[in-house]
Amino acid sequence: MLYGINELYRAVNDIKIDNNKCYYPSGAGNICYVDDNSEVPLIKFTPFKKYSWLGLGFTTRLGGTSKGHLASLNLGFNRGDDRENVIKNYKRAVKAMNGNYKNLVLSGQVHDTKVLYVDKTHVAGEGLVKKLDGIDGMVTDVPGLVLATSYADCVPLFFADPVKKVVASSHSGWRGTVGFIGSKTIKKMESQFLSRPEDIECIIGPSICQECYEVSEDVINEIKRVYPENTWEDIFYCKNKKEKKYQLDLWAANYHQLLLAGMKKENIHVSGLCTCCSNMVLFSHRASGGKRGNLNGFIMINEI
Repeated sequence: MLYGINELYRAVNDIKIDNNKCYYPSGAGNICYVDDNSEVPLIKFTPFKKYSWLGLGFTTRLGGTSKGHLASLNLGFNRGDDRENVIKNYKRAVKAMNGNYKNLVLSGQVHDTKVLYVDKTHVAGEGLVKKLDGIDGMVTDVPGLVLATSYADCVPLFFADPVKKVVASSHSGWRGTVGFIGSKTIKKMESQFLSRPEDIECIIGPSICQECYEVSEDVINEIKRVYPENTWEDIFYCKNKKEKKYQLDLWAANYHQLLLAGMKKENIHVSGLCTCCSNMVLFSHRASGGKRGNLNGFIMINEI
């Protein structure tokens, strides 16, 4: 059995659902599950299982070729890893998705809010050469493209419009959350494909939880600047008034942002899996002090 797979199952199965949270409706259950049918186990999400035309998977630390603190499935080219290791890891992960690694589209994340329509001109190809720069969100209607975004605590946002058969993936750290990248992704789907927000579903993927995410007052001031006051209680609380330290809930912030963009609350699904709490099987920037690899979220429209 793959080393660490038991820990992964425990992390996924032990997710605590707090029905007092704004994003967990009464009776909500765990939406995450582990697919270990290949050498690379993937975290998948039950709300999207009904869409046979769509593939979505989130990687863990397991099933790769990298060594040391990058062990073993590091998917970051800029983490000090050997490039050949990273390429091998991508090939393994995309194979587990039943996709073609030559059709990968690698985002050029900079914690900004630019969202781009991508097609076959943006694929990384055989050598996995990144074609995008300064792009934190991608949308497509092209079957076979594998949209890949990277994480190690920041929030993954995975979108599907079952009416227009469109998918999107956006990377939302606190800066992207303040910049409303989720809302901008929906607007891009509206303008590009005439998607309707009420038709769109979103997975808020594995990322750092509120109890693990302490921030300073300047971050909270940015949140206050753009979020309605009636959402603040859901999004943050002051942990230490003297030192002005706060606990920020990026899941709640993105949930409210998507509601403000016109999505239905029943179409917003929070994974509840914390990268920091589960850092033995997921890479976490905060837990490791920056000494870590990258996780990836992969979303695609399946080729018929």
